[in-house]
This record gives sequence, structure tokens and C-alpha cells, in this order.
Amino acid sequence: MPAPTSRTPQPPARFRVALEPAISCLDSLMLLNSIPEVSGLGEWVTQTAEALPPEIARMNRLVFQGLYFALLPDGHWPDFPAYIADLAARDPMALRDRLLSAITRRGGEQPGEWGPLLASVGAYLAYLREHFPDATIDEDIETEVHRLLNHPDELRHVIVAHLQYMWERYMAPEWQRNEPMLRESVAALARVPLRGLSAMNAVYAITGQRLMGEREKILGGAREIIFVPSTHKGPYLDTFVHGDLMWLIFGARLPESEADNASVLHRSDLLVRLSALTDDTRLSMLALLSRHDELCSPDIMAQLRLTQSATSRHLRQLGAAGYVVERRREGAKCYSINRARIAETFRALDRFLGNPAS
Repeated sequence: MPAPTSRTPQPPARFRVALEPAISCLDSLMLLNSIPEVSGLGEWVTQTAEALPPEIARMNRLVFQGLYFALLPDGHWPDFPAYIADLAARDPMALRDRLLSAITRRGGEQPGEWGPLLASVGAYLAYLREHFPDATIDEDIETEVHRLLNHPDELRHVIVAHLQYMWERYMAPEWQRNEPMLRESVAALARVPLRGLSAMNAVYAITGQRLMGEREKILGGAREIIFVPSTHKGPYLDTFVHGDLMWLIFGARLPESEADNASVLHRSDLLVRLSALTDDTRLSMLALLSRHDELCSPDIMAQLRLTQSATSRHLRQLGAAGYVVERRREGAKCYSINRARIAETFRALDRFLGNPAS
């Protein structure tokens, strides 16, 4: 007989929908780095990313890619300027140590063992290559990160100055324009009954989508989940995590029960779904998958003569929109068509055009 255990079941997660301006703005600024790899994001993201001067685009990569763990949110702020002010008031050594702790967690190093990494940029880069995928390492950016780790005051200044500039130059007018729509989405989705739902079912009830892969595992450990609508996410879901608190950022929408054809939110949600279908390559992928029970990404690449990056980018958008279902098979990502989601999209379009019976 197994020994008795003192472990008790975890309480169910708490859910709420909230505006969370700091979280929303952080996510939008991070999206500016995603344009080469991700299609289907909001128009402001694509237009702003294209308009960024090269030196500002590089700084955005430095801050949100290289210094990400130093600025990772760990609380609640009434607006983005309050979040920036909070960062500016923090101990720069604490910000540096938070970044180093996150980077070295995979290798098990403790604070007293950081000396060799701080002393040598070569050792630091070698450590990153050992513990992180090569595709995520930008040597130019990480070399600058290493320099800033040895100058914590400057590290804090770089983060705060960039966030302040991006807020004043790009984000503030966009937030002012979108805040009424976001409040509409929060108010409507807050009325969706979530009591008694599992975390996975609550995610689907609020976002209309399901978390998969690593984010599904993180979801299982979250004790509080805050749903944060965004007008920039397109069909994608993203998360910030602090301890057992998860913020889940998703495309702002109205629940089906409150769909209003006159609402900008309703039209934008429909456009997000349809935009995944308005591309010849993605339509070719769906046509190919319709003739097979399942295909793995190398087969799709070969039959459509696509590069790996193009295949991944298009499948990511189709998967985020719910039109394909992804699963792992012997280490490979394999896909099947989700006909129910496609039919649901065209029923929504039919309703929008005035056929309430559909």
C-alpha cells in the first residue's frame, strides 16, 4: 500500500477579465519584434514596426528580447506611465539579479556563481547557446545585454528611457484611441459565467480559443488568471506569468451571446477570422490538408514548395485562428483541418450579413 500523503488538492483557479493597461501596452510593444515571424497581427503593429527607425527597432529588440526578464510585470498598475515610474524607482541591482536568475535557472546556478558569466562575454554567450535554442540568440543584442549586466544603473536607464519614448511617441495615442473598445470588451466578457469551469474551459469561454503546448502546462499551475483584451493580437494568445498569477492576452471580442453587428469589436473579430483565409498560401495549405487526415510540416513544405520559416508562419496563423489542429507525432508537428471552425466562421459571417437563423 502506498504511504499516505499530506498533499491536498489545489483550489480551483480564480478568473477575471480586466483592462490591465500596463500589461496590454507591454504586449503591444513586444509584438513589434514579431513581424518577421508572425502574420495576422493588428494593423497598428505592422504599420508601426515598418515605420520604426532602425536604431529604435534595435532598441526595442534589446529591451524586449535581451532585457525581458528584468522588466517582466509582477503587479498591477493603473496605467502604463505608472508601470514605467515603478521600474524607474526600483533598485537597479534587483532588476539585474532578476534577469540573471531567470537566465541561469535552467543551469541551476545560484547568485554566488554568476561571477564567471559576468566576467566574460564569451562565457555568457556560450551559456546561452547551451541552455537556449540557437534561433533565439542574437549575438549582437546579447553582447550588449552582457555589458549592461555589469552596469545595472545603465541597464535600468535603458529600459525606462525606451519605454518612456515608445509610450509618448507611439503607444499613448493608440491607447487613447482603443481604450473605449477595450472597456466594452471587458464589460461584456465579465458577464460570461465562469464559476465551476476548468481553466481550459474558462479560456475557451472568454477567448474562443484553446491554449496548447507549453502554455497549456503553465495554465495548469496558475491559481489566478486575468484575461486582458488587446486590439493588436489578431488570432493569437500570449501570457505573462508571475508565480501562480497568469495574465492571458487575447484579441478583444464580444461573447457570442452579446454579438452586435454595429460594434467595431464584432467586425474586428470577424475580420481576424477571415484574414487567415485571405492568402493564397494558407488556402493552399487548407486545400492540401482537406485531402489528408493529417500531414506533418515537412510534408506540407515539400508538397507546396515552401521554406521552413514560411510554413511555420502560415501554420501558426491558421492554428491560432483555429482552422488547423496541431499535435506532436514522433517529434514532428503534424496538422489536420478543423472543418467545424471554418463552418463556424462562415455562420458568423452569415449572421453579420443579416441572417439571424444561421
